[in-house]
Amino acid sequence: MTSTIDYGNLMHRAMRGLIQEVLTDVQKDGLPGAHHFFVTFDTMHPDVEIADWLSDRYPGEMTVVIQHWFDNLDVTGEGFTITLNFGDNPETLYIPYDAIKTFVDPSVEFGLRFETQDDDEDTPVADVEEAPMDEMVEPEEEDDTPKEAEVVSLDQFRK
Repeated sequence: MTSTIDYGNLMHRAMRGLIQEVLTDVQKDGLPGAHHFFVTFDTMHPDVEIADWLSDRYPGEMTVVIQHWFDNLDVTGEGFTITLNFGDNPETLYIPYDAIKTFVDPSVEFGLRFETQDDDEDTPVADVEEAPMDEMVEPEEEDDTPKEAEVVSLDQFRK
């Protein structure tokens, strides 16, 4: 048994569970209202399954948009499978939750960013932050009103 509670990894799993729950609802009922998602993931993750031409074109990371047309959304406890259209070429992708780097729903200015960093013992530690929207996506129209987004950093809780 460890002598500390690993809040960083607990938060990491909870936020991945949030994504799973949202996608499960979309699988069941479709996208509600103006909701849509930008999902950025690591194309080199060992469990990612994408067409060779996509991994060649996006050798590090790739952002997909789940909005107007998608098919065969299948959500599991480990990840999700979805068919998306790439220039009139439907492709099926499998994206494990552990490969996700960002999950953004710009319709409600919600975003999650997952980062992995090495701590003093060279053990991967997951950081989960609610990312400011201006770092995640380009605004669709200019607005002179400043928008504030709260960033939650878990670094202060680490020893």
